[in-house]
Amino acid sequence: MGYDIADYKAIDPIYGTIEDVDNLVSELKKRGMNLMMDLVVNHTSDEHEWFRQSRSSLTNQKRSWYIWKKPNRDAAGNPLPPNNWSQILGEANSALSEEEILTSRYWKWTYDTKTDEYYLSLFTPEQPDLNWENPEVRAAVHDVMTFWLERGVCGYRMDVINLISKDQGFPNAEPALGPEFKYHPGSKYYVNGPRMHEYLQEIKHKVLQKYGAITVGEMPGISDIDEIIRTVGSKSGELNMIFIFDVVEIDTQPGKVRMTLHEWSVKDLARAISKWQRAMIEHDGWNSVFLENHDNPRSVSRYCNDSDAYREYGAKLLALMQTTLSGTLFVYQGEELGMRNVPKSWDIMKEYKDIESINFWKKSQELYGNDPKQLAEQRRVLEQKARDHARSPMQWNAHPNAGFCEADVEPWMRVNDDYTDVNAEKQQSAANEEELSTCQFWQRGLANRKAHADCFVYGDFRTVGPESDEVFAYLRLGKKSGKWLVVLNFSGKTVEWVIPEEIKVEGWMAGNYLKGKPEKKLEGAVALRPWEGVLGKCVD
Repeated sequence: MGYDIADYKAIDPIYGTIEDVDNLVSELKKRGMNLMMDLVVNHTSDEHEWFRQSRSSLTNQKRSWYIWKKPNRDAAGNPLPPNNWSQILGEANSALSEEEILTSRYWKWTYDTKTDEYYLSLFTPEQPDLNWENPEVRAAVHDVMTFWLERGVCGYRMDVINLISKDQGFPNAEPALGPEFKYHPGSKYYVNGPRMHEYLQEIKHKVLQKYGAITVGEMPGISDIDEIIRTVGSKSGELNMIFIFDVVEIDTQPGKVRMTLHEWSVKDLARAISKWQRAMIEHDGWNSVFLENHDNPRSVSRYCNDSDAYREYGAKLLALMQTTLSGTLFVYQGEELGMRNVPKSWDIMKEYKDIESINFWKKSQELYGNDPKQLAEQRRVLEQKARDHARSPMQWNAHPNAGFCEADVEPWMRVNDDYTDVNAEKQQSAANEEELSTCQFWQRGLANRKAHADCFVYGDFRTVGPESDEVFAYLRLGKKSGKWLVVLNFSGKTVEWVIPEEIKVEGWMAGNYLKGKPEKKLEGAVALRPWEGVLGKCVD
């Protein structure tokens, strides 16, 4: 899916040429925009020339550019992985047969028959991990970063950047998954590893500072405030911001892998958002604000109700929330349209493309093929959380293939069945006197965010009222823009929410149901319709 890089200084021909990138950078700058690039340097492709050399012999000069270990052996002398770490994109695993030993996609090590050693591959065998302990590797990464910054990119989204440092003892993981499993998550030994901050400081001083580059780090598996402030706090400034996953992991069983389901409440959502809004204010750090990316399902399906009756209201509710939270806002393709998860009726093996989904479903069939109830539960996990939901083609218009490609060309993945109704062309040209389309609502919210940046981007944040199973409410305060109240009904029923006596609402300025100002009480109990959100101006 593009995350196994074979050449860091070239463009895959299916996308164009390096000259196309130069043209893109130039044309963006003419429009007051910049291009950030995705930087994938925890691992390379097994087709990268570095790895080709590394695996060619035990004595090759690039052997130490990757992490190679001698095998353990079973009683018959067959090779076994150096430890029991299970693979990130195939965590659910069972005891393996002898035939599976050399080809397993369920642990983090891949056996190389030529040199009789294993190489570390946290994600897939096609993605061998670089050895960041080797200074030559770090220098090569710095060179790649400099190459693109010199061509005019403004900075990087840094893929799984907190996995680059590993515990060099490579100890076995604790048996967290149960006695029936041989291999277990070893994340404590490679997430925010012992030299991660050293490596990030080196990148900052040797590369980033020279270009004033912007950075956002993808750092899964960590939510400790002190540890994160070490990365994004103003004093250290290793990165400008990181993607914190507390909100997008809200439906994951605590301590378990991503492909699990966990019941959550509005209280959980409010606590997670409030934690990081307050943490960055109090510790002089900086937030990223996001609900969607290429590794998570569609937000309206996840946090709201994606039925035809409520999809638009839910999508707008999430837009109202995100455009009124402090930090840098990231909007994922199709989120501005309220795109939803693919239909539950789709055939998984025929329509789903992601390796995580395929591995998960194959293993579920192996484990629960004779248990229809358990297998149905595993399918429910995929229907709610598969990464494929965010990877269906962008829905540009109502033409064949949703305008993603020509009518006579088969897209890489099936287009969501709702594209004739949910598409950019229809939403951008919507002329409803009563309501805004989801896209138009986002545009209005972003304009309001920009007009009152001192409040919504940089201002103070305070939760309002008692914790609720339905409503998340908070105040935003700016030095120029004053005090604003945001009230969000995260339920499918009408709710009476009482305005606290100490808050004086001057007027309700915007909401997700009607284009104009909401007509609601300015004090006492306010009636909120299902999935309704409102924004009010308050007396300072």
